[in-house]
Amino acid sequence: MPDPPPSIYLDEDVSVIVAAILQGRGFDSLTTRDVGQLGQPDSQQLTFAATNGRVLLTHNRVDFERLHREWLEAARSHAGIIVARRRSPAEVASRVGRILTRMTSDHLKDQLLYV
Repeated sequence: MPDPPPSIYLDEDVSVIVAAILQGRGFDSLTTRDVGQLGQPDSQQLTFAATNGRVLLTHNRVDFERLHREWLEAARSHAGIIVARRRSPAEVASRVGRILTRMTSDHLKDQLLYV
C-alpha cells in the first residue's frame, strides 16, 4: 500500500482557500486559524509544523529561508517547507498538490522547495 501524501500546514500568509481546495482534493491540510496560531512568529509556526509532522506552506520566502538554514545548522529537523509565489489560490493549490502527490514525507523532510 502506498504511503499517504504528506500533511500540510499553511501559515497565515497563505489564503485559507488554498487549504479548502487541498482538503477537497483529499489532502490533510490545516491553517494557522484552524489551530489557534494566528499572530504567532514564523519560528513558532515552523515549530508547530515540525512537531506535528506537517510540511509548512508559506509565501514568506525570506524568513523561511533563514529559518530553514538556522534549523539545519542547529541539527533540528522539520517536515519540509514549501515557498509559493503569490498566485491565485487555485494555482497555488494545484502546484502544492502535485508536490504532495509525487513526494513522500521522507522526501520532503528538511527540504526547502519553491513553487
